[in-house]
Amino acid sequence: MLSEQSAATVRATLPLVGGAIGEITERFYAGMFAARPELLRDLFNRGNQAAGTQRQALAGSIAAFATHLVDRPGERPDVMLSRIAHKHASLGVTAEQYALVHEHLFAAIADVLGEAVTPEVAAAWDEVYWLMANALTAIERRLYEERGGNRWREWEVVARVEETADVATFRLRPADGRPAPDFRAGQYVSVQVELADDARQIRQYSLCAAPGSPIRQFSVKRVHGGATPDGEVSNHLHARVRVGDRLRMSAPYGDLVLTDVRADAPLLLASAGIGVTPMVAMLGQLADHGHEGPVLVVHGDRSPAGHALRADHEAYAGKLADASVHFWYETGAGAAHRTGLVDLTGVAVPRGTRAYLCGPLPFMRTVRTQLIGKGVAPADIHYEVFGPDLWLAQEG
Repeated sequence: MLSEQSAATVRATLPLVGGAIGEITERFYAGMFAARPELLRDLFNRGNQAAGTQRQALAGSIAAFATHLVDRPGERPDVMLSRIAHKHASLGVTAEQYALVHEHLFAAIADVLGEAVTPEVAAAWDEVYWLMANALTAIERRLYEERGGNRWREWEVVARVEETADVATFRLRPADGRPAPDFRAGQYVSVQVELADDARQIRQYSLCAAPGSPIRQFSVKRVHGGATPDGEVSNHLHARVRVGDRLRMSAPYGDLVLTDVRADAPLLLASAGIGVTPMVAMLGQLADHGHEGPVLVVHGDRSPAGHALRADHEAYAGKLADASVHFWYETGAGAAHRTGLVDLTGVAVPRGTRAYLCGPLPFMRTVRTQLIGKGVAPADIHYEVFGPDLWLAQEG
């Protein structure tokens, strides 16, 4: 909990810091990468840095955390912290790195705000930072302990499936022959590849098969314009990785999972594009467990041919006792499906539905708004973002 004195100072300076947070985060990353270039080369996503999305996400999380501290001092934003901690743990972030971030972040704050950063202001925002950093460190430590430490393992590619013109699925087993770690449907792994310039870039991919198999699989959508940082890893995987090759992979992480779901609970699994991957894993788990409640399966894509894992999507839904499938395609929908973007206006959503969303942010915002309009509680709507979480950064 933020001290009363710091809370008053943070409340008074939130407009000042919030108005400059974009410039602060830009200077922060520039300063840190100048001092520690290996962090950009081997830890941070160069595509997100080039696009500026990581700066936006950091700015949004800092502002949201500080606002929460002063508006609801008796609560902690555990949902936001959990999501960030899972991302950090999948990258192998260490407790020591928070001190490095603090050094460069507060140098950037002083540079941007100048004389406005009095000792009192600096002390208050220092308290905010360490409340957030220590909370994240504690969650990440627990995540590492649950997985036997902060470790990467080598995995061998045993199969590769071309799902669509731009999506390939890779199936892997542990190269050391030891058992694969358990995971929960909806979780992701980090995959590290060595690129032509010797950078070891990391990307996260959702596991797209139901838990229980010794084989792990994930699907990768190729980002066109592969010469740019945004597409360098997906294009490397598509062009270079074949059966028999090895990849370095983290343990599974992610908090978009089916938790405490009753066998008769109504569910909605909504996805768009490559956001289908965690939803297919969830459907597989529900089918394996004999879920009896109604399940709305919602997906939007450019065309049926571009719908990755479509056969699995339909097959798992077909195994459920009470599932209804609603697919939207921008082109080529035919008589069986709908043309255009996902629109739940005419879809009946059962009372008490718990919803899980994955896809582009505009898609998830639209679906969430429609679900709330149909009476779904906001607390029952869960989402996953591929890449930096810009939901908070774009609120308001």
